[in-house]
Amino acid sequence: MAGLYFEEFQVGQEFHHAFSRTVTEMDNTMFSLLTMNPQPLHIDAHFSENTEFGQRLFNSIYTLGIMIGMSVYDTTLGTTIGNLGMTEVKFPKPVFHGDTLKAHTKVVGVRPSKSRPGQGIVEFEHTCTNQRDEVVAVCRRSGLMRGKKEG
Repeated sequence: MAGLYFEEFQVGQEFHHAFSRTVTEMDNTMFSLLTMNPQPLHIDAHFSENTEFGQRLFNSIYTLGIMIGMSVYDTTLGTTIGNLGMTEVKFPKPVFHGDTLKAHTKVVGVRPSKSRPGQGIVEFEHTCTNQRDEVVAVCRRSGLMRGKKEG
């Protein structure tokens, strides 16, 4: 597996993920409508022209998903049991059609599971930047990770 096991994570460990992704109008419209989000800031060009941004905003939940998705190959691919939660989710700058996103991850917590011997909880801090190196998203995510020798 490409992902790391619980024992392989250390507080302070950092990952600068190689994948990048340019987001498109189609991504934004399709995701917004598939998730039942009719917010005109995402799907209505005319409405959005008259906002302070002057254009449609990329759906922030999709930005969150892309940021976390970019981290999977280096961190949790095949070794995670599941996400336990996300906190401190922030979107300090907007994302627009045509922006290219990149993700970075820092391990901020590691502890053995109290209820699942051989497994552990890893807390990640994910940061997403655009092509101008502006931070567009941040979140903390806790994942239950497989151990090398479970149970």
